[in-house]
Formats: sequence, structure tokens, C-alpha cells
Amino acid sequence: MKQTRRWQRILLISLLSISFFAPLILLSNRLHSITPAGRRESIEELSNFRHVTNDLRLNAIEHDGGEGLKGPRLILFKDEGLNENGAVIQSNENEKTDGDDLQYREEKVIDPQKTTGSSDGKDQFLTVHQLVNKTELKPHLSKGEKNTKAQRDGATDVKIKEIRDKIIQAKAYLNFAPPGSNSQIVKELRTRMRDLERAVGDVTKDKDLSKGALRRLKPMEAALYKASHVFNNCPAMATKLRAMNYNTEELVQAQKKQAAYLMHLAARTTPKGQHCLSMRLTSEYFALDPDKRQMPNQENYNDPSLNHYVVFSDNILASAVVVNSTISSSKDPEKIVFHVVTDSLNYPSISMWFLLNIPSTATIQIQNIDDMDVLPSDFDQLLMKQNSNDPRFISTLNHARFYIPDIFPGLNKVVLLDHDVVVQRDLSRLWSIDMKGKVIGAVETCQAGEASLHSMSTFIDFSDSWVAGKFSPKACTWAFGMNLVDLEEWRRRKLISTYIKYFNLGTKRPLWKAGSLPIGWLTFYKQTLALDKRWHVMGLGRESEIKTVDIEEAAVIHYDGIMKPWLDIGIDKYKRYWNVHVPFYHSYLQQCNIQA
Repeated sequence: MKQTRRWQRILLISLLSISFFAPLILLSNRLHSITPAGRRESIEELSNFRHVTNDLRLNAIEHDGGEGLKGPRLILFKDEGLNENGAVIQSNENEKTDGDDLQYREEKVIDPQKTTGSSDGKDQFLTVHQLVNKTELKPHLSKGEKNTKAQRDGATDVKIKEIRDKIIQAKAYLNFAPPGSNSQIVKELRTRMRDLERAVGDVTKDKDLSKGALRRLKPMEAALYKASHVFNNCPAMATKLRAMNYNTEELVQAQKKQAAYLMHLAARTTPKGQHCLSMRLTSEYFALDPDKRQMPNQENYNDPSLNHYVVFSDNILASAVVVNSTISSSKDPEKIVFHVVTDSLNYPSISMWFLLNIPSTATIQIQNIDDMDVLPSDFDQLLMKQNSNDPRFISTLNHARFYIPDIFPGLNKVVLLDHDVVVQRDLSRLWSIDMKGKVIGAVETCQAGEASLHSMSTFIDFSDSWVAGKFSPKACTWAFGMNLVDLEEWRRRKLISTYIKYFNLGTKRPLWKAGSLPIGWLTFYKQTLALDKRWHVMGLGRESEIKTVDIEEAAVIHYDGIMKPWLDIGIDKYKRYWNVHVPFYHSYLQQCNIQA
């Protein structure tokens, strides 16, 4: 038995060996018999076969990659012979079987008036399919030209745009259908359009498209092809498309206005998490013993040898970020004294925050503007007379900066920071700058081509004779946000009185837009020292397309505009510079669900 199995194995191995070596022997004999010329021909054939397989593979990838399904050529005129304008109709039938076994026919309408006398005799034709896509004829582009044009126009998501176009075409046909129509083609168009919209959803990139969306595209094309036979009145279709285009433009304008209103509304409101934080800190502050509400190092408040920074703020996190970023960027934080000025509503919460997070090196002073006697008694009523409903522009804190010499009578020089800035470099070198008799140092905003460009005439009414006689519309503008202020020179020039005079004039007639910036330009007219623009980079609170290198090199970055980094409408790519200084690990922030 064992001997039999052994012979069987030997037989099988012998057969396998013969089947393996026999083709090799035959091939070697064949190659020996081929002449050198024949060898070259055989090699060329093998090379050509390899290229063919590569082309087939590339074609398969190109087909799968989403070049787009070619839409059927739709029929405009079905009758043979002459149309009503005397144009000859030439029919060229090409039967193409698709997944739905549809037969497509291409017909050309030749206008004798256009072809007669033409050197090239090109056919002039129009299809309903083209009319729905574009209300005017476009020259036919080859596949390579289409790809080049798409790259030039930045149209990378071709499939998404094609699907959106198909949905628009379906809506056009449905709008063209009689009211209350419930025909088979109307039902099919509604079904295909609904399925395609559900499959696409809110996707904006080709790579995010599902296979189901691509599968639903061909049935939509078939439905549109059928609709082109039913609704083939080109003039009426063009009228309908123009009406749809007009209505869409009106809707877009209304949506833009509503979006702008909602953006400004969001900018005025306090996020829920920050409101929660304020309430918690306020309750903790009033539960604290009065003796424990005092900040340390109060002897440094009026020391002129130290570097004093002033911030007017009603926002806990914003003021915390300014303080934290300034201290962390300083080479000598022991010399920093921060004066945070707020109102009576936010004084308890901001005080409690800095009591819980006292810097180990710098000095912090929290002041309540409502407890000071430096502002006029009717200041709030005067602010309300400004032509603005935006509380940011008519805020007491926004205009209190013009009273800094009276708020800090013991100081000679300060750096004024807005609460929507982040400090990235050491600012101690500002105190060594020679002010040259000027009152305020600021970065100019009058350079053409800069994102921060502002002009005097944009904010100030130079049609007024008093304004035109006293100021120049070509004067260079500058920005609040990071300013070096010489308080001694301010007092000597009595600029507080100048501000009050101009402010009262502005309440009698509209001379400038609301806010502190226009009246600041007038108050400090010819009293400003231009600083290097790297000290202060603006535009992070609006769509300004600032270069990353400019942001990285800036000493102070400013989120001017309505898209503040602590709001949901803030610009994500700029938020990270602000978030790095927010202590999201803090228990109060976690309890109030404040996250990056």
C-alpha cells in the first residue's frame, strides 16, 4: 500500500515538472530561431502592449476619479425639414446605450443666414439642455481645455458643482410646469431632486461625496432629458430663468443684510459661558470678607519708575488674556503694574478673578470708573446723543480713555491697551522711545494696500465748514489698541478740554461716526508719533487676510472688528493666538463649559 502511494506521488511530481519546463524549452527554441530584426519587432510589440495596459488603467482611474458623466444631447426641434425660420434641420442619429437603455439623438439647426458667406461654414445650434445650464451659448471646450479652465478658475470640486447645477435645472423645469401639475415627469423630477439633495446634504467637497450621491446623478440626468422634451419652449424657458435669477439675487441681498445684522447682534451679546462665569465670580466676591478683597503690592500703583499698563474692560476673560500675555512676554515682569478699569456691574467679578489668580510677579489694580469723580455727571446722557444704537460705541469705558490724566494723576507715562489684544513680545522698550513732544504714540493706518487702511473722510464729515477749516482729509490716521501715552504732555496741552469741546459739537450735529476713534483723531490731531508697524498688527477680528509672518513678528496683535476671539463668530485661524493665554483648566471655566 505504501509502495503504491509512493509511485503515485512520483507520477504527479513528474507531470508537474513536465508542465513547467516544457513551455520554457519551447520558448527558448523559438527565440533562437528569430532573427535580430524579428527580435526588435517582438520587443516593440511587448512594449506597446505594456503602454496599452497603462492607458487602460489610467482611463479607469480617470473615470472613477469623477471627470463627470457626460450629459445627453437633448432635442430642440423634432420635425424634419425646415423650421419656422427657414432653417434646415440636419439629423445625425447616434445610438448610445446607457444604464437606462436610452436612445439619444443629436439634431443641429442650421441657419442659412449665418452659414451663407461664412468661410468656415460652422453649424449654429442650440439645445434646451444648454439653455438651462447657461442662458447664453459658450464655445465648446475640449476635455483638456475644460481642465485648464477649471484649474484657472479654482474650480476643484467639479462633481459638487455638477450636482448643484442638476438640482437647479430640475427646479427650473418644475417652475416652468403649470401650477398644480401632477404629471409623471413632474413627480419624477421632484423625486430625483429630493433624493439627490438628501444624498448631497451640506457637503462642499468632492472627496466627501458618498457613492449614493453619484449613483443618483444618472437617474436625475435621465429625468432632465425627459423634461427637455416636455418643456421645449426656449423663449419661455429663458424668461423663467431670468425671473429665477432675479429672485435669487434679491434673496441673496436679503440674506446678506440679515447675516450682517445677526453678526452685529452676536457681537453685542455676552456668551452664555461668560455670563455664567461672571455670576459665579460675583457671588464669590460678595461672600468674601471685605478685608480679603484687597489686592497686594498696592504701594506700586503710583510708582513712576515702574512700567504701567492701562486696560478699560468689562470682559473677564479678555482682560485676563491681556494681563497674562503681557506678563508671560515680559523679560522683567516685576516692573509691570496693570491698571484694569471697569464699571460697577463688572467690578466684583473681575476683582474676584484676579484675587483667585494673582500674578506671582506683576502688580494688579482693579478700578471702578463709576466710583471716580473725573467724568461729567451727565456723561452717560451725552453719550446717548451719538448717532449709534451699538452699545460698544456709546459705552462709558470706550470714552473714559480720554480722561486718563485725571484717572491716574500720579503717573507720567503709560501704555494703553485695548482688551481685545494679545501681547507677544516684551514691551519694556516702549518706555525708552523719545516722544519728541508728541502726546500719543501709535501705528499709522493710512498706508495704501494695508489691511488696516482708514481715511479721515470715511469717518468724519468734511462737508461741514468747521471740520473742513480745521482738519485735513488727507491727514494720516492711526489706531487705538496699543498706544504709548505721555500724560505730562497731555496735561500741558489741556487735551481733555479739547475732547470735551469737540464731543459737545458732535452731539449738536453729526460730524463723525459714533465711537472713540474719529474723535480721537481730532483730539490728537498733529499730536501723534508714528510707531513701527511691528509694534501693533490689526485685523484679526475681521476678514483682512493678514500674512502669518506679520502676525508672528508683531509685538501686539489686535482683534479689531466684531469677530472677537471669545465669540463663536470669531475667525478660527486667529483664535489660537488668544486661546493659548486662556486657563481652560480652571475649575470655574470648566463648570461654565467654556472651552477652546
